[in-house]
Amino acid sequence: MAIPAQPNVKLVNRPDYRESYANSVQVRVNVWDFFLVFGTLQQQSETQVEVHNFQGIYLSPQQAKALLAILQQNIVSYEQAFGEIKLDPRVAGSGPVH
Repeated sequence: MAIPAQPNVKLVNRPDYRESYANSVQVRVNVWDFFLVFGTLQQQSETQVEVHNFQGIYLSPQQAKALLAILQQNIVSYEQAFGEIKLDPRVAGSGPVH
């Protein structure tokens, strides 16, 4: 069976397209989708942190898995070029990462 040719993909930004910086991503999961909430974390004091959410994006489980794969591939490439990305051991793998 022959592999079908890849289609020519044209990327077009809508008039309302915006780019933003996020240093907080929250992930909520249910049986139908993944919901990513992007925001900016702001340290108010030593014991107080505020997260200002600005965008929520729903992904199908298939798109979430595809995103995982492409992020993993790009993280490997980044670390090969610039060195290991270190995470704060207090938050790595223990609940929400902001």
